[in-house]
Amino acid sequence: MLLLGLTGSIATGKSTVSSLLSSPPHNIPIVDADLLARKVVEPGTAGYAAIVKHFAATTPDLLVEASDSMPENGPDGQGRPLNRPALGKRVFGNTEALQRDRAVLNSIVHPAVRREMFKAVMGCYLRGHWAVVLDVPLLFEGGLDRFCGVTMVVGVRDPETQLRRLMARDPHLSREDAENRVRSQGDVREKAARCEARGEGKGVVVWNDGSRDELAKSLEAEMAKLKAKSPEWWSWVLLGCPPLAVLMAAYRIWQNGRINKEWNESKRASKL
Repeated sequence: MLLLGLTGSIATGKSTVSSLLSSPPHNIPIVDADLLARKVVEPGTAGYAAIVKHFAATTPDLLVEASDSMPENGPDGQGRPLNRPALGKRVFGNTEALQRDRAVLNSIVHPAVRREMFKAVMGCYLRGHWAVVLDVPLLFEGGLDRFCGVTMVVGVRDPETQLRRLMARDPHLSREDAENRVRSQGDVREKAARCEARGEGKGVVVWNDGSRDELAKSLEAEMAKLKAKSPEWWSWVLLGCPPLAVLMAAYRIWQNGRINKEWNESKRASKL
């Protein structure tokens, strides 16, 4: 089974590509990190309790405001849901304090999301899917690219296009808020360069500076190449021979570790 790591940056079109991949003619199951990140911090979860414990004292509007339709203890008695825009403002930015708080939030959310991802991927493997998409905004930063047979970056060449799309999508954001959110996910053009450095058949960059139709055509062409290299019958072979699947996964992790080491060494050399 091909594990396709999908990433990009905010407002570059990653969600559009994810939607296209889950629809005909591709029909590939999507494991969405953002959806899982919401699931693991719902009221009543360990993630929710940890976030409230750490951030409540310094973020008065951390929880959705109580109202006639939102009881003080939440609709199910587990607590009011997190006020995600308020939490976002609390951790997005470049100051040392905000970076520390963002690291705390990530240390709560990321391990729980990875556990849910593993369960979802195993389910797709057992059902014999030829491919599954890991939709992860911080694929490289979180080290999840090590497990992927192919990584795909959705990017835009012009940073201003990215900011304009974000502010149009989320009109409550000021330009400064939008810039902070873009910076928090890293430069998408660097992610694209890192993806291309993986080599032919291992890294795919889809540029999304045009229309949705243009994006769909580019994506279809790239997926045809990937499917030719990883045909559906191969997924059934791996399903029928679990030791081979484990061996292939181990080789992939080793190979990606070597690729990442070379990338990091090249980045260090460029700074000298």
